[in-house]
Amino acid sequence: MRTNPNVHANPLTVVRNLGILAHVDAGKTTVTERILYATGTTHKRGEVHDGTTVTDFDPQERERGITIFSAAVSCAWDGHRINLIDTPGHVDFADEVERSLRVLDGAVAVFDAVAGVEPQSESVWRQADRHGVPRIAFVNKMDRAGADLDAAVASIRERLHPAPLAVQLPIGAEDAFTGVVDLVRMRSLVWPDGRDTAEAGPVPDELREEASRRRRLLEEAVAERHPAALEEFCEQGTLSAATLVRALRELTRTGDCVAVLCGSAYRNRGIEPLLDAVVACLPSPLDVPAVRGTYDDGTGQERTADPQGPFAALAFKVNATATGRLTYLRVYSGTIEKGDTVWDATARRAERVGRILRVQADRQAPLDHALAGDIVAVIGLKSARAGSTLCDPGAPIVLEPPVTAEPVVSVAVEARRSTDADRLASALARLAEEDPSLVVRTDAETGQTVLSGMGELHLEVAVEKLRQSQGLDANVGRPRVALRETVVRGVSGFLFRHVKQDGGAGQFAHVVLDVEPAGGEGFAFASAVVGGRVPQEYVRSVEAGCRDALAEGPLGGHPVTGLRVTLTDGATHSKDSSEMAFRTAGRLGLREALRTCAMRLLEPVVEVTVTVPEDAVGGVLGDLAARRGRVTGQVTRAGTAVVTATVPLAELFGYATRLRSRTQGRGTFTTRPAGYAPAPGPAEATAR
Repeated sequence: MRTNPNVHANPLTVVRNLGILAHVDAGKTTVTERILYATGTTHKRGEVHDGTTVTDFDPQERERGITIFSAAVSCAWDGHRINLIDTPGHVDFADEVERSLRVLDGAVAVFDAVAGVEPQSESVWRQADRHGVPRIAFVNKMDRAGADLDAAVASIRERLHPAPLAVQLPIGAEDAFTGVVDLVRMRSLVWPDGRDTAEAGPVPDELREEASRRRRLLEEAVAERHPAALEEFCEQGTLSAATLVRALRELTRTGDCVAVLCGSAYRNRGIEPLLDAVVACLPSPLDVPAVRGTYDDGTGQERTADPQGPFAALAFKVNATATGRLTYLRVYSGTIEKGDTVWDATARRAERVGRILRVQADRQAPLDHALAGDIVAVIGLKSARAGSTLCDPGAPIVLEPPVTAEPVVSVAVEARRSTDADRLASALARLAEEDPSLVVRTDAETGQTVLSGMGELHLEVAVEKLRQSQGLDANVGRPRVALRETVVRGVSGFLFRHVKQDGGAGQFAHVVLDVEPAGGEGFAFASAVVGGRVPQEYVRSVEAGCRDALAEGPLGGHPVTGLRVTLTDGATHSKDSSEMAFRTAGRLGLREALRTCAMRLLEPVVEVTVTVPEDAVGGVLGDLAARRGRVTGQVTRAGTAVVTATVPLAELFGYATRLRSRTQGRGTFTTRPAGYAPAPGPAEATAR
């Protein structure tokens, strides 16, 4: 890597890498569009309903009116550079959110002012929790009938369990919403009709008492959580605006509180204060912990956000475009220039960087170099995939990749014309390369090509992409869910001997296994061998073999989960025992043991939230019951009923059409994964 002489031209302190997170239809794409407009990046406000947005540029996104693919854009505000990723809100595309969160330093969570916390907003919040991403909240759609900031804040507190601190008070309600009171600086910000920028002024007389009360509550809440603020509060009985801003910044970055702002993105109200809060509260690359990775020898290493350090970056998205194969990178350390040779530590091969691009959704601007803290795309990498680590050849490191969820729905796909079979196979492989949550395999029994993904919509989008981008017509089978197998009644003292003599070095391994249900999902392994009858290195091999056996269960070849295996005894041979022999014994032994256990099939279930007119509730409840649904909650407000139920995923295929017909098109529903539950059939079954 060459050292760039201009690495300090853009200090990392003024960089913000953030994502926009929300439930579907909460307005996050509109928020993104208004941010681009407010920062001067675009000169016309894009609208989701008109199909003119910058980040929802894919034809399917514009046709369906939802975000499907995460899109990166860059803009500038108040001397800061903001790298922003607009993420999908639909549960089927949660893997896109996961990959984005892995490389972000902060996020804006958008909530509907009427609905508050919705199912998918809760899911993406938990994803951000796992990655330790600091957040601020923006309560959108304050101009809607029924909008209530206090109710939205209460739902954040009750369902997400942070400490939400409202730093604004709305001026006007519903259609009369015109602005906000800034409780930190005790001023009003009003957006007159036809104006895109706010007019600052004093707090309106009719809101002065309420604003003072809420400012006092804000000061007390901050003082409770911040030592320096508490000291000032005790000495002076109040907090200055500067102290509040400093304390809110530190509390946001530690995750001890979440600043809550409000506005109406569609009417362009509240965006400038939101940008100010992003700059003031969310961290720069220097404020987040150093990224950790491993060397080839397994030792842990760190990379700090230093442009002069050894280069290290994580690929989080791959996209084939007319420009070329784009690999999206978050640069964690060092500097990269076009023409540099980098080491793909995941594929273990050298790659040459052809071009570096600053991405503006579907448009790109060339760059000469990229620094630590940058989010850019590069052209020229052939082997890199989402999750690959790229680094300096002289300082190799492997960074932890994003976690890819296991697919839950599958369809059989075949080309309508036999001459297109090879093209279809190549196109499917390219789809799986761009989206790791899509899995392509060949069914061993039928020989069919099977495409698996996160949901019915996910697969619909993938197949439609084949048709639009590749011009391929494909026959698609009925969706099938991904089943699991679990142990209902185990077996004790199952003895298995693996003995092989083929003229050369032999193999000998003797294991005794106890298999029992573990409850829930997952796999646990333990050793109860005494007297050194099975050496420790062979115990690890037995565990690895048992994990190999979990790939196919005895009932139908589905993955096995929810069991505990204990190695209780065994025997070795002085010459023929080896790690490979004991791994084989573990795999074959557990496979045979499962055949004697009582097993049961599990099916994926989802939590469904159905929103319908109150007069349609009866029909919806009956339909959910017919789909083996179990109603867990029902709330009615303003003539609208919200029904929550747990339903097997297999029963929801085609539910969108059915719900529309039952409610004259007025019903909507959302889902989120809720794990696995016993499938219909015998309570116990054995393979023999």
